[in-house]
Amino acid sequence: MAKNNPSSQSNKKQLPHTMKWLREMTLRQWRHGDPVLDPNRNVHIASEHVDSILKKVGVHGGLDEQRLRQAWQTVAGDFVAKHAEPESFRNGVLVLKVVQPSMRFHLEQLKGKMLNNFHRELGKGVVKQIRFKIG
Repeated sequence: MAKNNPSSQSNKKQLPHTMKWLREMTLRQWRHGDPVLDPNRNVHIASEHVDSILKKVGVHGGLDEQRLRQAWQTVAGDFVAKHAEPESFRNGVLVLKVVQPSMRFHLEQLKGKMLNNFHRELGKGVVKQIRFKIG
């Protein structure tokens, strides 16, 4: 009797679809939600936003590290450039890493001249102060 019943035949036809649906629901629950269609849809490159953020904050322009190192070579000369190098540059303060205390003393004596040379090379107001660090 069950073989002749049309409703039991329709249940057998729907069984693969029902199993697929159950599998999808089980996986959805196991994954804690629907699958993400495009995982990169909200990913942005930082450079897209950094310039606009810096302009809002009031920071624009800046000094290229390579340009600062070239200016240092010109300002310091070969001998001094071998014994001291720029370590950091923030808010107009250039920190130079010096090899020896005696070289630091020598550069402290030449600080005014070096500032004038930096003003000539990079423009006035770029390097406002020079500090030394033995390292």
